[in-house]
Amino acid sequence: MKYRLLGRTGVWVSEISLGTMTFGGANHSVYGPLGGLGRTDVDRIMGTALDAGINFIDTADVYADGESEQLLGQALGARRDEIVLATKVHAPTGPGPNDAGWSRLHVMRALEASLRRLGTDHIDLYQLHNYDPLTPFEEVLAALGDAVRQGKVRYIGCANLAAWQISRALGVSARHGLPAFTTVQAYYSLVGRDAEHELVPMAQAEGLGLTVWSPLAGGFLSGKLHRDGTAEPGSRRATADYPDFPPVDREHGHDVLDVVRAVAARHGVSVARVALAWLLAQPAVTSVIVGARRVEQLADNVAAGDLVLTGQDLAELDRVSAPPAMYPGWIQQMFAGARQPAS
Repeated sequence: MKYRLLGRTGVWVSEISLGTMTFGGANHSVYGPLGGLGRTDVDRIMGTALDAGINFIDTADVYADGESEQLLGQALGARRDEIVLATKVHAPTGPGPNDAGWSRLHVMRALEASLRRLGTDHIDLYQLHNYDPLTPFEEVLAALGDAVRQGKVRYIGCANLAAWQISRALGVSARHGLPAFTTVQAYYSLVGRDAEHELVPMAQAEGLGLTVWSPLAGGFLSGKLHRDGTAEPGSRRATADYPDFPPVDREHGHDVLDVVRAVAARHGVSVARVALAWLLAQPAVTSVIVGARRVEQLADNVAAGDLVLTGQDLAELDRVSAPPAMYPGWIQQMFAGARQPAS
């Protein structure tokens, strides 16, 4: 396992991190199809991950209505201090009007509940799970600052925010002397490269760690779903009621998969391993979050860290998957060389 610095924290985290959305929720309409793993399977997955050198674990209070955090805490036990533990707050955790969002009221309650479920006295990385347009950054960052001072949180981060929102938050932190985001978690994959327009360059410019969720685009990049609509066993996206999440342009996606399959054949590895290795080759990426229902699946994902894609591989994958430039990107590209002296 290789390790990378988490933003500017000085903390080393594994380049492959474990997501726990598959933990718990066996009878849940959303989380059951994603995994629904019970205690025995969770212990097996966690043991495999830790033994492989994974030291970065990501969860959220909303996963399986809190059962994911509970199972994770039980599985960690005495090995808690071996890992960098990350969880999130924002999504509804109850029926009340204040059971969601960024208010100090909700954040403090949610933090205490996560600590109880995880069986720990601190969260290493506490992340805002989504944007709350009703709560100003001054409110939530002050609340998170109190949690940091109390020793209940080590670092703060965010997920699914736009680049301008993160930049605004960083400005509020600097202006008021409040803790600042150290990481951003974003969807990023070979069939979903929207993050490259604004989020990726912003993260690089600000020195933020970039962690990636759904690197296989909800299973699409496992290669189990074929262009003709047929699917191999175990393909979630072949299920009639499975949502198109993250959304994938199927025609473009299968064009990308054709190239991924060719690269995978050259190396004698799985399609998923190539998709993960491509992300690990992107300089802005700190850690790629993988979820697993089976130990064999996790082992194959972890092996992506050992796959070195050639210049030809990367060029072919980039060419087939690159998104079109968006304004003002395309006009800035036109003038990119205007400041270079003539030779």
